[in-house]
Amino acid sequence: MGAAGSKLEKALGDQFPEGERYFGLENFGNTCYCNSVLQALYFCVPFREQLLEYYGNNKSIGELEENLLTCLADLFSQISSQKKKTGVIAPKRFVQRLKKQNEIFRSYMHQKEAHTVQNDQETSPPSEKAANGLTNGTINGAKKDPLVTWVHKNFQGILTNETRCLQCETVTARDETFLDLSLDIEQNSSITSCLKNFSSTETLNAEDKFFCDKCCSLQEAQKRMKIKKPPHILVIHLKRFKYMEQLGRYKKLSYRVVFPLELKLSNTVDEADIEYSLFAVVVHVGSGPNHGHYVSLVKSHNHWLFFDDENVEMIDESAVQTFFGSAQEYSSNTDHGYILFYESLGLGNRS
Repeated sequence: MGAAGSKLEKALGDQFPEGERYFGLENFGNTCYCNSVLQALYFCVPFREQLLEYYGNNKSIGELEENLLTCLADLFSQISSQKKKTGVIAPKRFVQRLKKQNEIFRSYMHQKEAHTVQNDQETSPPSEKAANGLTNGTINGAKKDPLVTWVHKNFQGILTNETRCLQCETVTARDETFLDLSLDIEQNSSITSCLKNFSSTETLNAEDKFFCDKCCSLQEAQKRMKIKKPPHILVIHLKRFKYMEQLGRYKKLSYRVVFPLELKLSNTVDEADIEYSLFAVVVHVGSGPNHGHYVSLVKSHNHWLFFDDENVEMIDESAVQTFFGSAQEYSSNTDHGYILFYESLGLGNRS
């Protein structure tokens, strides 16, 4: 990345943020998805700082047993401690650990092919799987609170599932935690409308009746999902890969879904608007789930950067909207926003 790195430094000039490092990540043949998510996590500044502080404090006293989290911390430490401002790093140790812990990453098919197909069959999207992997590590055979707390402190929110019996009006509420939200998408829509659909009221009737404990029988009911505790970092996964019965395979939905730079989250239990600012986007490039590529867009110190494995370059903020998706089903544009990272403005504005 010599020429590209010097080009980036030249583009930023005196505005290059002091102490910041912009490094591409080497691709090992099937790791573009991993690289894109790693860049988004690295520029989640609160998480990065907490992870580096813990790593620095414990590495010196030899208390770090290798797991996915410590491999991530080691990678972040390598990047942040580079003397050069730009360059390329091989995240070999992290990828090896990831393959060791996750069978799906061991084959040489593009990991994204496996991920996208598995992803939209299951309820937990890839970024949640990664976060779960980070918290499943042990040190000296025992769980260490920080391993859980940083991921949860930054990314975890609480949903409440409310079901109201239409016979006796009793409301049953069940809470569940989430590390990201998976949203169904529609053509020419927006994140706001997708979130409204996510929290829309559903009627349970016929074969789907609800067993009401008070009535002691199956009853018609209304069900809705609301956000009880919004996370500091809101990760939104757009379900762009859908199994089509008539085709007998998965199809990519290239729908245009507008994701704003500033987002107001209004579907909360207390009806209060929570304001978020977009700081990273993982983009799927390609026409279908079985071939393609992943890149990421990241906002750092008021500049937008484009990360494509080893290559890093500056882009204009207005270019972000080119990744909303396609207004028509068949389009030459195949670069579509897939996973969005929003930071709560309550954490302080990103400088």
